[in-house]
Amino acid sequence: MAENRKVSNPLALTVLSYLSRGPMHPYDMVRTLRGNADGRSVKFTPASVYMVVRQLAKAGFVAEHETLRTGMRPERTTYALTQAGREEWHRWLRELIEDPRHEYPQFVVALSLMAALPPGEVTGLLRERSHRVAQLRAETQAMISKAAAGGLAPLFLVDEEYRVALLDAETAFLEELIERITDPENGWAGPWTEHLNQAHLP
Repeated sequence: MAENRKVSNPLALTVLSYLSRGPMHPYDMVRTLRGNADGRSVKFTPASVYMVVRQLAKAGFVAEHETLRTGMRPERTTYALTQAGREEWHRWLRELIEDPRHEYPQFVVALSLMAALPPGEVTGLLRERSHRVAQLRAETQAMISKAAAGGLAPLFLVDEEYRVALLDAETAFLEELIERITDPENGWAGPWTEHLNQAHLP
């Protein structure tokens, strides 16, 4: 069951995960996020990482560990995971694995409003989207294959495999949707066009 969290930004879950390995400075977190291509799963900027660390500290999930100064450089404060933070990390992770959430993908918004455009135009846009989805799938599968060939265990590729499964499902959905619009006998194109014409009558 979903619950209200003191810090609900998904980036915070990733930060907690990295801190479970040991104390880190926010700058090192940014470098690790970039190095691991975490931008494919969670939105972040250097500023957002620093902001999330402050939020986690305020919530008691992380605490200052050590402050060091090297030469003339500014002081660097590392942060460590607290026991409360470790418990929150595991609780949050369990919840996300177990509990399906109602999410708000932008494509769903477009589908709910697509009747405002002519069916012929929408069909063309859907075909272009299908082409781009196929490209994304090929790129993602190539990345999986390269990582597996390099010795990365499948356990650490499951998020990308899930992404491929979603792309496959979207491809199948797009093909069926295009067919439902363009079918010469029972397609939506005729009634759809009539609806648009009536909507534009004075």
